[in-house]
Amino acid sequence: MTNFEIAREHFNAALAEAAEHGFGADVTARYFLNLVVAKYLETRTIDDVRSELVFVAENCDPETDYMFMRP
Repeated sequence: MTNFEIAREHFNAALAEAAEHGFGADVTARYFLNLVVAKYLETRTIDDVRSELVFVAENCDPETDYMFMRP
């Protein structure tokens, strides 16, 4: 099992559990994002974390083609 698969499994389980308690996916995802940022800040600078978040935000469109991608 890969790191991504482990994270996805736990994230999906958390979303399912939150739904059972009447909490929406957006709110739960926001809390996960807050936890990720807090974890990053334990070992990374604020500017580094900010750069990571900006990179993710600028590249979140799954329909966008990038120059480095091959057809």
